[in-house]
Amino acid sequence: MSTFTGQDKDALLRLARSAISSNLLEGVTIQRPLRISQAMKEKRGCFVTLHKQGVLRGCIGTIEPVKPLVMLVEENAVNAAFRDPRFPPVDKDELPAIDIEISVLTLPRVLRCEDCEDLKRQLKPGMHGVIISRGNCRATFLPQVWEQLPDKESFLECLCRKGCMDKNAWKDTGTVVEVYEAEYFSEKKNADNEGCVSVFNPIDSE
Repeated sequence: MSTFTGQDKDALLRLARSAISSNLLEGVTIQRPLRISQAMKEKRGCFVTLHKQGVLRGCIGTIEPVKPLVMLVEENAVNAAFRDPRFPPVDKDELPAIDIEISVLTLPRVLRCEDCEDLKRQLKPGMHGVIISRGNCRATFLPQVWEQLPDKESFLECLCRKGCMDKNAWKDTGTVVEVYEAEYFSEKKNADNEGCVSVFNPIDSE
């Protein structure tokens, strides 16, 4: 899979912000990239996360690579701003205080584990995003969530609860655990020159 240049990241972040702003401000048009790199053309799963003064303000994404990344970034930015059921829609007065983060995912893979201890051994905090599925219940945490929940058991228990499962469902052999990795970048990090949830059709994140 292609990696992203600084220009790619800037273009995708600009696209996400303008997609949100065009729904709130008169005369604002969506700034779609004039030059679409190969990395942006690839079908990739992605999440768009909004933070307001460091606090989660919306997060919607698509794990499966169903569309080119450039299209999903635009769609998920609008969904995160206006269709995350945990929050009221973003209003125009909030825009200056909102920081946008984009996470681009690798394809998920199922972890084959002998037991719950083997599962914990295989998990890599800070690297793995995790999906837990059981029956009709499914939930995910992006790799960034390890910063808030560094303990593996606490991470898995919270993820199970998020998916409306018993907190110990991750220990059951009938539960499917998948992992993926993510490359993520935000307006704040870009500005500093440095290198997150609800379900919305495809599953969510933070």
